[in-house]
Amino acid sequence: PKGQNEPFHYDGEFNLLFSDLWHTSSHEQEVGLSTKPLKWIGEPQTLLINGRGQFNCSLASKFINTTLPECQFKGGEECAPQILHVEPNKTYRIRIASTTSLAALNLAISNHKLVVVEADGNYVTPFAVDDVDIYSGESYSVLLRTDQDPNKNYWLSIGVRGRKPSTSQGLTILNYKTISASIFPTSSPPITPLWNDFEHSKAFTKKIIAKMGTPQPPKLYDRRVFLLNTQNRVDGFTKWSINNVSLTLPPTPYLGSIKFKINNAFDQTPPPMNFPQDYDIFNPPVNPNATIGNGVYMFNLNEVVDVILQNSNQLSVNGSEIHPWHLHGHDFWVLGYGEGKFKLGDEKKFNLTHAPLRNTAVIFPYGWTALRFKADNPGVWAFHCHIEPHLHMGMGVIFAEGVHKVGKIPREALTCGLTGKKLVENGHY
Repeated sequence: PKGQNEPFHYDGEFNLLFSDLWHTSSHEQEVGLSTKPLKWIGEPQTLLINGRGQFNCSLASKFINTTLPECQFKGGEECAPQILHVEPNKTYRIRIASTTSLAALNLAISNHKLVVVEADGNYVTPFAVDDVDIYSGESYSVLLRTDQDPNKNYWLSIGVRGRKPSTSQGLTILNYKTISASIFPTSSPPITPLWNDFEHSKAFTKKIIAKMGTPQPPKLYDRRVFLLNTQNRVDGFTKWSINNVSLTLPPTPYLGSIKFKINNAFDQTPPPMNFPQDYDIFNPPVNPNATIGNGVYMFNLNEVVDVILQNSNQLSVNGSEIHPWHLHGHDFWVLGYGEGKFKLGDEKKFNLTHAPLRNTAVIFPYGWTALRFKADNPGVWAFHCHIEPHLHMGMGVIFAEGVHKVGKIPREALTCGLTGKKLVENGHY
């Protein structure tokens, strides 16, 4: 806010937006995900930094064992990267955000340490790392000290994590203004950690704790929801489900449906608050069949809600993925992470004093993540995996709280859906 100093100093700043690019349209991908059998979207062709990337060439072809031609940047399939121009012996803040559809990424800058100071818009206790894991929907600020040889340039690299990569690293250059930006670095780009080195990911994630002065989570909760994350089938179609329900959004927006009590606009049966305790998370489901649903978890205004995200094995054996879960309308406290199936004794491991405030948190393979938030923002909010094809295939739930406190909703908002449109046309609203 104006008049308040940030808790760290920097001389300049950069914004880095990461994304992944396919050579097929989102519509074509959507059709493939909705077919029987499933046609998976595959890995992206290119990783983009601020919308720029390379395809069918390697920016670092001189240093990487590859048969790809060197990028010429003459238009067509090449696109020159945005170079970060810095002065020696300065501190720069790099604001990083990932809007990838699929890829979890790892960021590193050759020969430079990165000090993480902010996550999802909230200050954290600073810590230094060689590289940063960032999942879709997350954002970070890191401090970079330009204390290396000013007569050299250095690679900035992003690479795929959490999935077996078939996509080349995304690259740009950190240019010390003392030399030309056209001079290539003399060393190879940073090597991205192995895609399935989950211990590396966990070690980074667990270093993120709140900065002193951050509001602490309430000591007690009012409601607790267990959400089991599974891959299933519905009428032979491959889906993702939560507590055996695969989310399919209704045509009429939830907010108007709840506000005006349009009871036939979505499923009025509350979704399951838990899953069978004998469910084996380490193996494919014994019964892979799930149901389609669009019910809503209803919370009282200002209730304190715990969410336990539970990961499990997908349909194929020995398969469990990282999923970044994102909540609209709120920050939540990340109370902790654990291995295997959550059990009541795991509450003793909760961090109730320095829990970081986030809006996106991951669940690791065969593990659980515990979140706590206060339902203090009247409205209807999505809570979902931020991997776009997983959301399309049903990996999400809907939270609603204090909808009666929401002010006037325009009539036109109801006409977004078929049910609401008919009601408006018939003079009900």
